Amino acid sequence: MIFGLELSFIWAGIIAFAVLTYVILDGFDLGVGMLFPFTKKEKERDVMMNSVAPVWDGNETWLVMGGGGLFAVFPLAYAVVLPALYMPITLMLLALVFRGVAFEYRWRTERWKWVWDLSFAGGSYMAGFMQGIALGALVQGIEVADRAYAGGWWDWLTPFSILTGVAVTVGYMMLGATWLNMKLEGRIQSHMRDLAWPAAIATVVFMGAVSFATPFLDPVYFDRWFAWPSIAFAALIPLLLAFCIWRLFFGLSRHHDTAPFLCAVGMFVLGFIGIGISFYPHIVPPAMTIAEAAAPDSSLAFALVGAVILIPIILAYTAYSYWVFRGKIDPNEGYH
Repeated sequence: MIFGLELSFIWAGIIAFAVLTYVILDGFDLGVGMLFPFTKKEKERDVMMNSVAPVWDGNETWLVMGGGGLFAVFPLAYAVVLPALYMPITLMLLALVFRGVAFEYRWRTERWKWVWDLSFAGGSYMAGFMQGIALGALVQGIEVADRAYAGGWWDWLTPFSILTGVAVTVGYMMLGATWLNMKLEGRIQSHMRDLAWPAAIATVVFMGAVSFATPFLDPVYFDRWFAWPSIAFAALIPLLLAFCIWRLFFGLSRHHDTAPFLCAVGMFVLGFIGIGISFYPHIVPPAMTIAEAAAPDSSLAFALVGAVILIPIILAYTAYSYWVFRGKIDPNEGYH
């Protein structure tokens, strides 16, 4: 115990932070790939890819940290979640591989560039959709018996998980469009700003649908959102979300560069907090709590020493890379 907090809850916070950081940082560059089919000019696609080329691989550091951290400090949760989500996780990783290869190969060929454009866009859609599927499968609950996964092979594929898959996909498109609005200039910026409108509207609609359905998945979720006194805190989430939505559309209508992207990020942060309210104190709902899934305190303490050293380093080089490549993209320079 540190400062009155259980080590397992400290680690749950660290992993939640890593996952949220990954969703935001890799979310917008997945969104950029999803927007590739909506732009026909090759030069504009070059600039779109250049906007994320310096940072995309660093963004995925947080995925490794989240997955590795879950394995190291919550081995029981890892052993339950992985068998339940083998298919969506495998498809997501394969899609990320195709995206990564496309970053390198697209610049080396003219004849087959269309193949790598397709790989970049298709990998982005597949990765985003599978992340949403996995999220939905986790939120709806994983069947556990005798500390092991007890469900079937296709339990992850349900109407609710498909709904969350679509919600995450359109949300990433919104992040990507607002990112490109912030980073680009001229016709392509105007085009991305126009695309941000339908992406943002779709995100609001699907976030609303997921938010409406979630409390009815489990009576525990319903109580956490609507029972007193938790409702007093939970009510802040939709209020803040409404403000972010208003500010996003206001910024797009006034042709602001930065505010729409920050508001889109705020929507994801608030959605993530909402999921946390539904989950807490479970890590694998509805059967496994954070404390039950955690490794021994000695292992948690040992791993925490490394996390305390490494996380500030990762944050520092991430912040530095974004600082170095801040501002608008020069269409005459880029990733080659």
